Amino acid sequence: MSANRVSGTPWREAVSIAFAAAAPLPPETVALRDAAGRVTAAAITARMDLPGFDTAAMDGYAVAGPGPWSVDGRVMAGGEAWAPDLVHGHCVEIMTGAAVPAGADAVIPYEQSIVDGAAHRTVSGQVSTRTHIRRAGEDSRLGDPLVPAGRLLTPAACGLLAQGGADTVPVYRKPRVRLLVTGDEVVPAGVPGAGEVRDVFGPMVTALVAAMGGDVTDHRILRDDPALLAESLLAADAEVIAVSGSSSAGRADHLRPVLDKIGARLLVDQVACRPGHPQVLASLPGGRWLVGLPGNPFAGLVAAMTLLRPLLRAMTGCAIEHAGSPTRPATTGHADASDPVLGNRGSTLLRLPVIGDVPMTPGVTRLVPVVAEGDRVIVVPGARPASLAGAAAADALAILEYGWTTGAPADLLPLTGLL
Repeated sequence: MSANRVSGTPWREAVSIAFAAAAPLPPETVALRDAAGRVTAAAITARMDLPGFDTAAMDGYAVAGPGPWSVDGRVMAGGEAWAPDLVHGHCVEIMTGAAVPAGADAVIPYEQSIVDGAAHRTVSGQVSTRTHIRRAGEDSRLGDPLVPAGRLLTPAACGLLAQGGADTVPVYRKPRVRLLVTGDEVVPAGVPGAGEVRDVFGPMVTALVAAMGGDVTDHRILRDDPALLAESLLAADAEVIAVSGSSSAGRADHLRPVLDKIGARLLVDQVACRPGHPQVLASLPGGRWLVGLPGNPFAGLVAAMTLLRPLLRAMTGCAIEHAGSPTRPATTGHADASDPVLGNRGSTLLRLPVIGDVPMTPGVTRLVPVVAEGDRVIVVPGARPASLAGAAAADALAILEYGWTTGAPADLLPLTGLL
């Protein structure tokens, strides 16, 4: 095999395998204030009409019949409803959000009304085609679906559920992740000495897991000891175990022999991508999952986006990735709804022209850090497997397949909220 070639599962196929491997975890009920970023385990319906009563959409006067109108009083938002029905030729001053009295035909905004003199007893104005009244139930009725099952709860969706009277929400449980950072040279804090390196996977993977809908519930640094690694894999009280390092073919890389010894089943053994080639996905005894990440920091980040991200998305109930063709049309714009990487349900991930100089290898997918510049992205130069400088400056990872040339579009995996 040529030194430039990389063996292993094609990158997009590896993503699809990881997503298809796991099912959503059992549901739980959480308070609405804690539901943002979670995925609904059942459809949620309105517990009331929305709005619950006829509501003024503007500050002004609620009028009945043709004008001019005599002013009968004032209705404030949050105050008591106006008890008598309005009769033709009469109106009440009203604030936005207040209950519109029965008999009112429209609300005339202050800026479109004329009030006679200082007494403020009579109002004139023209009723337009817009009544400025939000009628009870015009958004939804009691029992109407507000949010379907399998929906990622955005802040706006949580606000809608609050409008509909929800206090609690059924969501899929968060996956628990145990992070094992291997290496005799790894130190947890401070400035490393000669022959030592800082644990970068602790903060990086913890943040990634949180963004992917999970929780790192245990984080340990292990010395290079296969017996200790085996013990840690079997004892883990988590649905997913992420192991950094020990996944390559060096003298201290014990992961594969240990997996074989404890009866694990490999689903992905190396991925045809750069960086991040020596990554692993395996099923462990007891129905748990293992993701092996290369020890080089940027390679580990790419591997986490390749295998850990889709696995956790599947476990949290996110329907954003599914098996499908690894090829995509060379167009710009929003992601194709049938794409196995960027997913369905109107994914907002982008496909944009990528500008830069990246060496390409047959059969190998390149993942490179890029920054947004208008309607295109620019490759961050100098990205190396052991360095996170390029990824830290990037907005996304561009997924470059063999045959890509500068200026051609590519799919983007976001690293920030900019894309």
